[in-house]
Amino acid sequence: MKPVLYSFRRCPYAMRARLALLVSGQQVELREIVLRDKAPELLAASPKGTVPVLVDGDTVIDESFDIMLWALERNDPEGWLERMDMELIAECEGPFKSALDRYKYSNRFEGTDALEQRELATGFLLKLENRLQSHPCLSGQIRGITDMAIVTFVRQFANVDREWFNGQPYPNLVKWLDNFLESAIFAAIMQKYPRWTNGDPPTLFPEEP
Repeated sequence: MKPVLYSFRRCPYAMRARLALLVSGQQVELREIVLRDKAPELLAASPKGTVPVLVDGDTVIDESFDIMLWALERNDPEGWLERMDMELIAECEGPFKSALDRYKYSNRFEGTDALEQRELATGFLLKLENRLQSHPCLSGQIRGITDMAIVTFVRQFANVDREWFNGQPYPNLVKWLDNFLESAIFAAIMQKYPRWTNGDPPTLFPEEP
């Protein structure tokens, strides 16, 4: 049996897990979840109820970066693991993601000023811009896990107000993001799948070539 991936198309965590699965060629049974009405099978596998969740026999992995590592440690044809900056990834997952959530969903955080949170996030964006001045990717000339672990969150941030984002002094960051959004790998992970319910025929991801 194939490992099972519980996923949600637009979730940046689930997106980066699918990126690693796609590039590694590690095929899974993809189960598309509706977050407002989560499948009981997802909750049984991981009671915290977030996506993505990978179930491989008795092994359950419910952190997206760990799923990336699971896939790439099995097959890493582009050498993504050779270009891994854990400090930058941790800053993305910590302070930047906190500010992003409070910028995008300020109504969920009492007393939060969305524009203040947007300003807090710009320090991380400037750090990325400075990295990208000397080479097209965050860890050098070609994409690696650092790029793919971060880019889905930058996409989410930019989409809150793309006109504002494009007007900021981040030309290299905008180009880096746009290159990703125009890539075949992004198109492949963003295919739409119907909501999964128990008894549905399996949907394989990546699809057979």
